[in-house]
Amino acid sequence: MKNCWFILVLTALFSLPVSAEQYQRIKDVEVHYSAFNSTFLTPKVARSYKLKRNGYSAVLNISVLDTYQPGKAATSAVIQGSVKNLLGQTRKLTFRQVMEGSAIYYITEFPISDEEQLTFTIDVDAGLKGKGKINFTQKFYVEE
Repeated sequence: MKNCWFILVLTALFSLPVSAEQYQRIKDVEVHYSAFNSTFLTPKVARSYKLKRNGYSAVLNISVLDTYQPGKAATSAVIQGSVKNLLGQTRKLTFRQVMEGSAIYYITEFPISDEEQLTFTIDVDAGLKGKGKINFTQKFYVEE
């Protein structure tokens, strides 16, 4: 499973725009996020995490890092959120916590349409370390 986590993180990183590091600081934590088409996952990784792998599905990966721990160690949090399209249709996101060794991350999947611009609202609660909201918008493309 450690190799799967590594592949998932690498896939997420390669799907990001080169000029943008996608994270926000909330009090004492950094919340890193990456949304990408599920076809960027290998079939093996998708199976191991029970994720749909097709051109009409995307994945959101979130990790929360404690900035006061050596090496910014991963920390647990309660992650909730929603995604809204340009028509105002909102869908609740259900996150699953994945723990592998010292890594902790939260994943969810959601449907996409071609050239669809989605706005994400994510609530992060890491207890006394930080609690807040992250908002970001991203455009998705269907891959067939």
